[in-house]
Amino acid sequence: MKKLPVGTQAFEKLIRENKLYVDKTEHIYNLINNGSVYFLSRPRRFGKSLLISTIKELFKGNKEIFEGLYIYDKWDWTKQYPVIHLDFTEIQYATAEQLEISLDKFLEDTAKREKITLDQTETRLIGVKFAELIEKLHKSTGQQVVILIDEYDKPMIDSLNKAKEVNQEIKERLHNFYQVIKGSDEHIKFMFMTGVSRFAGLSVFSALNNLNDITMDNKYGSICGYTQEELESSFKEYIGSTAGYMGISKEELLSKIKYWYNGYKWKGKEKVYNPFSTLSFFDKQEFIGYWFNTGTPTFLIEQIKKKGDLELLSEARVVSSATLRGNSDYANVNSMALLFQTGYLTIKEEEIVEDESEYIIDFPNYEVKSAFLGDLLEAYTKKDITEVQALRGKLLKVMRSKDSVGLEGILKSLYANIPYSLHIGKEAYYHSLFLMLARATGIEVNSEVLTDKGRIDVVLKHKDFVVVVEIKYSKGNNKVKGMIKEAMEQIRTKKYYEKYVGSDGNRNKVVLLAIGFSENKEIVCRFEDI
Repeated sequence: MKKLPVGTQAFEKLIRENKLYVDKTEHIYNLINNGSVYFLSRPRRFGKSLLISTIKELFKGNKEIFEGLYIYDKWDWTKQYPVIHLDFTEIQYATAEQLEISLDKFLEDTAKREKITLDQTETRLIGVKFAELIEKLHKSTGQQVVILIDEYDKPMIDSLNKAKEVNQEIKERLHNFYQVIKGSDEHIKFMFMTGVSRFAGLSVFSALNNLNDITMDNKYGSICGYTQEELESSFKEYIGSTAGYMGISKEELLSKIKYWYNGYKWKGKEKVYNPFSTLSFFDKQEFIGYWFNTGTPTFLIEQIKKKGDLELLSEARVVSSATLRGNSDYANVNSMALLFQTGYLTIKEEEIVEDESEYIIDFPNYEVKSAFLGDLLEAYTKKDITEVQALRGKLLKVMRSKDSVGLEGILKSLYANIPYSLHIGKEAYYHSLFLMLARATGIEVNSEVLTDKGRIDVVLKHKDFVVVVEIKYSKGNNKVKGMIKEAMEQIRTKKYYEKYVGSDGNRNKVVLLAIGFSENKEIVCRFEDI
């Protein structure tokens, strides 16, 4: 078996060390033949850097490392192009001044490597120096320049929680750097830029009228990540060996891998697997959150808490095309758009409403859903992650055993440590936390479910049970036990459970649940059979 390229982002190194490569050169061939200036947004560790590196080696004319790949007999290997490859993971940007100095050094190092002397020496004029480098590379080689910029927005993403003044200074430095690209158009053969978000106010988007954003282009939905076909063909030997190691069938293994790591979709026809998690899984042969554990999304958690967007994560949501496609003001980022762009939410379905696209977005898979909701619950409840994980395990047990007292204990424990300032005096807030806990266990959550007789508050679906839930909340002196009686009567009177009984009449799997909350944190639960 070929070695797994876990952590390998350099295409040449990957090929020369005989590591496994899932061929994406057909996508690259189509890109280059259909345009010249592109932007692609994908989450971190999703193969963007390897894609950039592959394009770089192609334009450099490194023919031998492409042997056997789709593009090998379709590319003109007689031409070689100068490449400016800027990777922002290698740039320092703790302050705006450090960013400027680091970019200046990059330009000087690139010029030195290409045996070019730059006349511009002033560090604060990095934009002018960038333009000079592009022009001189073109003239010295006789070929237009290829510009590849990886993680262009990393300085802004990483400074979201810094002082507003720092954010603004970093934005201005990047604006000055990027704005020269349009004026250098005659010297540019091809430009490809990757990032997480499409931030408004940066000249790279406002100046480049011909910039093709392929983030949600059907043709390039699988340009990063692995399709089902790619997984089963490229990892065939690893699938066999891992199934043997785990003592399960190949079919069962594939089902579990899909549950954990598949589900990402950017409008394309196919869902794709997270490449980092997939590679790490075959390397370690253990189901854990590999991608999520590579970085704690602190700024995302803070964003949700600051804007009170907790309810948005309690179930799948419908958002407009403009929300996901539109430029983001980095100082006032829309939470749902940012969660989508950073890979914590993805498109599940597309609907056309009056000729406009709307998207149902949700967590892509169990890895992301479980870990992210666990972190969010930890942040809200002030419990550490081990306590949150314990609560998730207990929740499944009380659902299976229909333990009303046990559920009350879990919910009281969940709400007990939430600071008063974070409490919102309405029903939706209280049951959002409960639903998030349920989702984090892998239970399917459906809210506001319509029937022919009314609207069910919540339906929880698990392979072992279905729970029909009615939730009541009181700000006044109403007794919670009285609300519980009212909730259960509503379920029975309107027969909310009917559609879940099934054609075989199996009533044992369906459970009724009434939950009552009050503003003084009193909680009462009651399970009943149909």
